[in-house]
Formats: sequence, C-alpha cells, structure tokens
Amino acid sequence: MAATVSLLRATTYDLPQLHRSLEQLLAPLGGMAALVKPGDRVLLKPNLLTGAKPTKECVTRPEVVYCVAQMVKAAGGSPFLGDSPAFGSARGVAEANGYLPLIERLNLPIVELHGKRYETGRAEFSHLLLSREAMAADVVINLPKVKSHVQLTLTLGVKNLFGCVPGKMKAWWHMEAGKDRQRFGQMLVATAQAIQPELTILDGIIGHEGNGPSGGEPRDLGLLAASTDVFALDRAVVAVLNVNPQHIPTLVAAQQLGLSSDLKAIAFPLLQPDDLKVTDWQLPETLVPIDFGLPRVVRSTFKHFYIRFIKEPLAAYGSRA
Repeated sequence: MAATVSLLRATTYDLPQLHRSLEQLLAPLGGMAALVKPGDRVLLKPNLLTGAKPTKECVTRPEVVYCVAQMVKAAGGSPFLGDSPAFGSARGVAEANGYLPLIERLNLPIVELHGKRYETGRAEFSHLLLSREAMAADVVINLPKVKSHVQLTLTLGVKNLFGCVPGKMKAWWHMEAGKDRQRFGQMLVATAQAIQPELTILDGIIGHEGNGPSGGEPRDLGLLAASTDVFALDRAVVAVLNVNPQHIPTLVAAQQLGLSSDLKAIAFPLLQPDDLKVTDWQLPETLVPIDFGLPRVVRSTFKHFYIRFIKEPLAAYGSRA
C-alpha cells in the first residue's frame, strides 16, 4: 500500500484555527480516532531542543502540542508529553518556551525519557538505548519542527525521534559516529524503526532556517504535514523545501533500506509538494562534523567513558508491542 502524506497550508498558531487545520490535516488518515483508541497511553514527542532561544522557533510550538493533546483526549486516549533534551530537562525546556500555561490547562503530564536497552533489529546498533517510556506507550505521536541542521542538513521527523534516546547516549553517539554523517543517519533510521511512531505531525507554520538547529533564524513556511509513515513524510517535506534528498543522511539511509518511498509513489490527498514549494530555503552555511570537530584525545576519552556506561548491566531486551 502506498504511503500517504497529508500536506496543508496553515499560517497561524491561533488555537481555534490551528485545531481546525489539524482536523483537516488528519481527515485523510481517518482522523485521530483511527489511531488512538479509548484507554491508550499516548506519548506526544515534540522537539524540545533548548530553553535558551525561545524566540528563535527552535522547538515545536506549544499550541501544536496543546491541540494534538485535545484531539487525543477527544478520542479517549491519555496523552503525556515526553522528551530527553541533551541539555536541561524536558520540563525546564518546555517552561522556557511557554508550554506550561497550555500544559496546565489540560493537566498534561511532562515525562523525562529514560533509557533501557531494546532490540533494534540491526546488529550494528544493538547497544542503542531507547526510552522505556516511549517503548511502553500504546501510541507515539511524533511532533517535529522544520529546521535546517549544521550536521545533518535538515532535521525533520526521523531526527526528532533521537529525543527518545537518553541525553547521555545522544552525546555518546555523536562521538561514536565521528565524522561519518551517513553512519549517524543510519543510527537515526534504526531508532525510528524501533520506535515506529503511529503518527507524525510536522510543525512547519514557522520553521528555523540557516545554521540550525538553534543558530539560525525563524522563517514563515505556512506548512503542516502528517503521515503514519515518518520516512515518507520526511521525503515529502524535503521536496517542499527543494533540497536534494541525497544531501540528507537520514533519507539516504532510509532509501538504502527500502523504507523511503519514491516521491511519485506517495499519495497526497490534499496538497502536492509543488503546491507548497519553497525555492529559497536557507541551508547551513557550513556543515559541522557529527563529533563537533573535537580533538582525537577528547573523543577517545569521551567514548571510553560511555562505553563503560552502556556496558553496565541493563534491563532485558524488549520491543514495542
């Protein structure tokens, strides 16, 4: 069956209008009730990158999370918000970005994502730690932000699931991958395969272009996108931004595994990528190595420290039901 990606033009975070836009966006997928059943525990996984730049559109907007949480509750689900920022806590980053008033209005729990070892199905990533809270959720709704990225060119749905890797393990993977962007992309794809989000809704009403994920500038895009196939969604949004897919390590890795559909094979029930195409989206001025260009002695010390950390006795292997 062909993957379906719902694309919609949306220009405001005004709550009533945004709610209507999200309902229209999900209608071709059967609506929220097709994905969330009464009693389901539903993880909402936004991009909570940093609390340091709340005006730079570096994180998923709280209005998107709020409206999605409302829709989950209307379907009978029990939503909770979770992330594992590399710096700080999920609650701290959420508070710095204005989440708390809306979160408290819904009494939405904020959960810090902690690690447990799970079988990824890929031998080379067997030591990858994933959030036990994400893996135990009945439904995962992935809520990425459209951003340029100085290490991976773009960060979209697949990259956002890296937030389900505990913070310390994120740092380890930056060191382990070294300067190999393609291996880092393969690890991100393995993470997405293991988590298998039931739904990805992308916040592209205002994106972040240039030297992202936090050093660029806000950019009005007027875009919402949704799919049950995170790989197809990323492929479609790359087409909207008019970026060469071969420049995106996660897309290259997904294509090599047969996970990313050819654009012509994706069904677009609302708008086509060409209807929303942006011809002047700003990519990073210069790409930075995955390991941030740290000296070899620092990388080696760091890697050995985390090798010890991940080889400590951990919980038994598991998988999402």
